Amino acid sequence: MNVARPAGLVLAAGGSLRRGEAKQLLPYRGRTLLDATLDMARACGFSELLVAVGGSAAEVRARVDLTGCTVVENPDFSTGCGSSIRSAVRYVSAPSLVLLLGDQPGVAPASVARLAAVTTPIGVCAYADGLGHPFLFRQRVYADLASLHGDKAVWKLLHSGAFPVTEVVAAGPVPIDVDTREDYRRLLAGETRGAGSDSQASR
Repeated sequence: MNVARPAGLVLAAGGSLRRGEAKQLLPYRGRTLLDATLDMARACGFSELLVAVGGSAAEVRARVDLTGCTVVENPDFSTGCGSSIRSAVRYVSAPSLVLLLGDQPGVAPASVARLAAVTTPIGVCAYADGLGHPFLFRQRVYADLASLHGDKAVWKLLHSGAFPVTEVVAAGPVPIDVDTREDYRRLLAGETRGAGSDSQASR
């Protein structure tokens, strides 16, 4: 069966590790953390790629290669990731949407490919140590995405029972997403294991 390619949405409107330092712009492999995530996202072959930005929007535009991306500025970024999803979903024309974190470059495109084949309204990656991003949402869920509020809203939707969910096996532990200095240190050191609580957070 031919499944239409999903759109990708990278959430990059979150906070900083310390005052004045946007974590999406932290140095990583000679570029920025967000550059690395976008390179991974481009390798996934999305039909369209959106990036939600917030308080560091001007810096992101100046320092990150946004080639091929539709940039959505979220003025309400401080209220949590729900506002970024709410701001961006209105621009999605594809029949499904994959949600990615801007500070989680270790996601495997192969995991995204398996998610793209999911036929239930929601798909989520099941890693060795728990569920984690990326998620997939089909078009029938878009109206719910457009009304999300708060930081854990997407997880609440996942666990609400409102839609059938498919768990897609993904290799290894949940990839590190950078919420703390220690996360960043572990990422730079080449560790792959994500902290358990981080797998249930998004920006």
